Amino acid sequence: MKNIKNEMKLEFSSKSTNEAFARISVAAFASQLDPTIEEIADIKTSVSEAVTNAIIHAYPNTDGIVKVRAFLYDNEIEIEVSDTGEGIENIEEAREPLYTTKGNLERSGMGFTIMENFMDELKVESIVGLGTKITMNKKIKKNMSLENTY
Repeated sequence: MKNIKNEMKLEFSSKSTNEAFARISVAAFASQLDPTIEEIADIKTSVSEAVTNAIIHAYPNTDGIVKVRAFLYDNEIEIEVSDTGEGIENIEEAREPLYTTKGNLERSGMGFTIMENFMDELKVESIVGLGTKITMNKKIKKNMSLENTY
């Protein structure tokens, strides 16, 4: 079992303006692991995709609450983004590249594909009518060259 070094929780209204708040908050929290700029960019992009999915798909005609939890381990961050919205009927289909239920939006249905490529692990749990939880993990590689110069 992994040893949790720190954790955070956020809850916010499912308004698109809160996506940036979630992305920046998780990035600031992740900075405790001293990630590279690329690792932070991967985390920010993945959080952005997960939160945007919750805002657009979980609560299409109403406001709801999006929850973000993050856990720091020795060299890893785990991020959960959850909602109590509509849920995903077919998770495997939803994870297919370019699949979208919102063809009228300029989004291209690449959210899960982006999260899978930028994070080390992605788990999707969903029950129709009860909501969805996305769990993402990213290992942070320690910069050995800096450690050995002192």
